[in-house]
Amino acid sequence: MTTKERHKNYKFEIKNLSKKFGRKTVLDSLDLNVQPNESLVVLGGSGSGKSVLIKTIVGLIEADFGSVKYDGHEITNLSRNERNLLMSKFGFLFQGGALFDSLTVWENIGFSMIHNKDIPNSHAREVAFKELKLVGLDPDMVMDLYPSELSGGMQKRVALARAIACDPEVIFFDEPTTGLDPIMANVINELIVRCREENNATTIAITHDINSARRIADRVALLYQGKIEWIGCVKEMDKSNDAIFKQFINGDIKGPIKVDLR
Repeated sequence: MTTKERHKNYKFEIKNLSKKFGRKTVLDSLDLNVQPNESLVVLGGSGSGKSVLIKTIVGLIEADFGSVKYDGHEITNLSRNERNLLMSKFGFLFQGGALFDSLTVWENIGFSMIHNKDIPNSHAREVAFKELKLVGLDPDMVMDLYPSELSGGMQKRVALARAIACDPEVIFFDEPTTGLDPIMANVINELIVRCREENNATTIAITHDINSARRIADRVALLYQGKIEWIGCVKEMDKSNDAIFKQFINGDIKGPIKVDLR
């Protein structure tokens, strides 16, 4: 395969992506490529811009400049209708789940199907039933409950069911294990792997959870000071000689990443 042919096969090709908020540079001419059916995890500390990165990729945040191509097509300057069509190919698990408090579990899962695809309520409910089973919840027990009646782990599972309900080509995960105990975090990690395999989807996750990255990623990237500092396969993580990456994954206080201990 030639370099040009490989270039055409990227699911996402991101070049020179930049975003500032006031005087703070969050993304600084960032370059990143994602292969089809790949599971990419982007690591980074709190406030490093991980959420901004994936929200800019999908268009929830407008980049200052730079290019994002999806299947070879530029997606930073789409019309509203084109953006809506593109978003129908994506699933998104937001940090905290972001479920609608006033809707039941099945209505949350079926929301996009009902409101964006004009799918009848009865069919959306059937899909919700199937997806709840996939994420390890008993549909008969939880379908008609409201988010406030669920534990944090159950809410994450419902949010995951919603993210995969429309068989997306790409699934984005924003800190999928934040706030969960280690056992429930691993449950979510295993569900992410299973959902990705059964949907044959490309996945992009952002997290600061090293254990989660090891469990769900094909490749891992570190976002640092607005750029991709290091990227490589999971098996290469512990062999890296990059001082910044080594300090981050080992949680060392001393190193090039300065920590304010005051």
